[in-house]
Amino acid sequence: MRIDLHTHSTASDGTDTPAELVANAAAAGLDVVALTDHDTVGGHAEAAAALPEGLTLVTGAELSCRVDGVGVHMLAYLFDPSEPELARERELVRDDRVPRAQAMVRKLQDLGVPVTWEQVARIAGTGSVGRPHVATALVELGVVASVSDAFTPSWLADSGRAYAGKHELDPFDAVRLVKAAGGVTVFAHPLAVKRGRVVPEDVIVRLADAGLDGIEVDHMDHDEPTRARLRGLAGELGLLTTGSSDYHGSRKTVRLGEFTTDPEIYGEITRRATGAFPVPGAGGPFPA
Repeated sequence: MRIDLHTHSTASDGTDTPAELVANAAAAGLDVVALTDHDTVGGHAEAAAALPEGLTLVTGAELSCRVDGVGVHMLAYLFDPSEPELARERELVRDDRVPRAQAMVRKLQDLGVPVTWEQVARIAGTGSVGRPHVATALVELGVVASVSDAFTPSWLADSGRAYAGKHELDPFDAVRLVKAAGGVTVFAHPLAVKRGRVVPEDVIVRLADAGLDGIEVDHMDHDEPTRARLRGLAGELGLLTTGSSDYHGSRKTVRLGEFTTDPEIYGEITRRATGAFPVPGAGGPFPA
């Protein structure tokens, strides 16, 4: 089995619609794909309705968190999307995304960049607006060569010149809320230093004590020594280890299925989840 547990669609900051994403996942030879848009479950129904036969959809989200001033992304799988406390927190984050993006546009304008809110809104479309949309505007304007190049201290990285904050969950609260909604939690790209500051390992230890299920090890932003370090830490803490593409369509160069999760780990994630179940392609309706 080929399993990719971290992808994004136009429901947040990917360039594939949810239907296109599952079609492309099947074409890439995947057996299982997780749709984990930022702070939203808005793409799940479309993805499930378009699932090709033979492809299984894992519903999820990537939750925006912050601890000790460091941004943290928490992957949440197979939770009950209607659980009220977690749904309320996701809505608070989403509601704060527009004013945050507008603040970044203003900061860029103060730096002499001729970006406009209309341009960013056009790029975001109906998706949950975020930094990648602002970064894409910088690419369009020729300010940077790629979206990744915009995530530097000079521009949009945490504490960068044009960075602006938003409402974010404490990761310990995120673990608690996802667990209460019957879901499973995996710390996304925990040591991706190229993105900016990362949390010290003692935070991962404390999160494990608080019920964190796993850490994302095989990721494009982790080099081989980092992956080895994370595997060792996961072994010490009894955490699951996952691998995934963090696919964003044409917004990033990574391909669907470029990194994958071991089927035994996937099986353990599905065993632990009680809030929702994986959706088999052509195997039945999307659960309400």
